[in-house]
Amino acid sequence: MAEMSMSLDGFIADPADSVDHLFGWYANGPVAVPAPNGGMTFHVSPVSATYLREEFASVTAMVAGRRTFDLTDGFAGGHPYDIPVFVVTHSMPPGWPRDDRPVTVVTDGLESAIAQARAVAGDGVVSVGAASIARQCLNAGLLDTIRINLVPVLLGRGVRLFDQLAHTPIKLENPEVVAGDGVIHLCYDVKSS
Repeated sequence: MAEMSMSLDGFIADPADSVDHLFGWYANGPVAVPAPNGGMTFHVSPVSATYLREEFASVTAMVAGRRTFDLTDGFAGGHPYDIPVFVVTHSMPPGWPRDDRPVTVVTDGLESAIAQARAVAGDGVVSVGAASIARQCLNAGLLDTIRINLVPVLLGRGVRLFDQLAHTPIKLENPEVVAGDGVIHLCYDVKSS
C-alpha cells in the first residue's frame, strides 16, 4: 500500500521538500489521536480520526527510499507508527547499520526490501512511504492499494507522486472516499493486469 498526503495538482512536497501545506489536516480538528510511538499527537476531525486509527492498526512495516531516510535523519526516534522501516538505497549510509533504530538499510533492491518488509509484517500491511518507491512498486507490479490524503491546495511544482510510470494506464478500482476536514481520504485497489 502506498499512502501519502497530496495536493490537488499531484505533489507530495514542494520544491524544498516541505510538506507543511499538505499536513495541516493533521492539526485542524478536535479529536486527539496519539501516534503509536507516543512521539506526537494528531488533532483531526472525527472522520479523519477513524481513518488514522484504522491505518495505525493495520500497517506493521514500511518501505522508504534514501531521500526520505535522509530527510528524517534516518528516522531518528523511530517511525511515528512504531514499525520497522526498510530503506531502499544503492549504498550503505555512513554509520549504518545501527542497533538503536528499527531501520534496516537494504542495498540489494526494491524486491528484496518488499520481501523483507512482508516477512516482518505478517498479516499486517506493508506501507510504501516515498514517491519514488511508490512509482517503482507500481512499475514492478508490487503495489496493491493506493491511499491518498487529498489536500485542497495547488502547489504548482515540487515532488510529483505519479510521474515516470512505465506502464500506463494503470487502472484503479473499488474506490473509497472519506471526506474529512481539510482533506479527502481516497483509497483505491490497483487493478492487476
